[in-house]
Amino acid sequence: MEAGLGEIPFGIDFHPSKELVAVSLITGVLHLFKYNADNSSLQRCLDIRAHAESCRTVRFINGGQAVATGSKDCSILATDVETGSIIARLMSVFSLSFGVHCRLIFYLNWLLKYNFIWMCMNAINSLINLTESTVASGDDEGCIKIWDTRQRSCSGSFNAHEDYISDMNFVPDSMKLLTSGDGTLSVCNLRTYKVQTRSEFSEDELTSVVVMKNGRKVICGSQSGTMLLYSWGFFKDCSDRFIDLSPNSVEALLKLDEDRLIAGTESGLISLVGILPNRIIQPIAEHSEYPVEGLAFYHDRRFLGSISHDQMLKLWDLNDILQSSESTVKGQDASSDTDSDEVEVDDNPPRSKKGTKTKNANKGAGFSGSNTFLADL
Repeated sequence: MEAGLGEIPFGIDFHPSKELVAVSLITGVLHLFKYNADNSSLQRCLDIRAHAESCRTVRFINGGQAVATGSKDCSILATDVETGSIIARLMSVFSLSFGVHCRLIFYLNWLLKYNFIWMCMNAINSLINLTESTVASGDDEGCIKIWDTRQRSCSGSFNAHEDYISDMNFVPDSMKLLTSGDGTLSVCNLRTYKVQTRSEFSEDELTSVVVMKNGRKVICGSQSGTMLLYSWGFFKDCSDRFIDLSPNSVEALLKLDEDRLIAGTESGLISLVGILPNRIIQPIAEHSEYPVEGLAFYHDRRFLGSISHDQMLKLWDLNDILQSSESTVKGQDASSDTDSDEVEVDDNPPRSKKGTKTKNANKGAGFSGSNTFLADL
């Protein structure tokens, strides 16, 4: 299944239970598609001008009742999935000119009174769901903010990087948020809103992050095509490197299971990759000759969605694609990978150098609020 988008897409996400997929575009537009597996068709059911500038990321929130988009215009918009109406918009008035600021002040005061607007300082580059009612945003200046989507308020914020946040991965058991971006991997404690530990600076920008091997390995994609493998609890330096995807930048990673992941590269190729032992199991698909910008799973993982600079949304049937790899040995003995499950804590994480921010060129600090909203989780 495929559908033309008309512009370059930046974000993709599937509804947690319905046959819906959301795509955000460089023009600030949000598309919502309904797909029918029986006749292999995609039908556009929602088309919204969500942002004034590029819409970089999209996530279904509140159990799929709404879809959130983050933009270069320093705002996060929550849209009702059924009606397409705006539920709330988080935006920054600090980036506006003084004249525009004055003209909007009374309007903004009214919106703030009724909780229609939340305040944000920098361009948004990444969004991730933490719980059914909380999300985390990562911006161009390396700041992480935690948002309560029902209360429509910021519960806390902290600086994780010195440059943009390229990707985030949440580990609920330990309340850790792993972030990548400016050549470093950071492990953030969401109970204290602090960076718990940070890797040494890598000369290569880290583009994506996933947690595998039952939480014992963290894998980061990079712009050189090398995948860096970190052992949980030993984040200072990577324990292994996988170079078989080089020199094509690894633009997106998706965890399929504890031993396999799916990688999308700038060559347009989507590959199934095994971790420990490290190997390319098989190419899954070739989206196009242009870079793969994003990957996402259908809620039961029957389909894989991909977007690319060819301005197309494509859905791949994983049941058919993965049949040839069913014989691959899974759940291999982990005796050679028995690192401690305890995270080493750095009181003073090293400061990293600034990344080149090449990938996001076209995309465009302290604690605040209550620190108790996650205490009961």
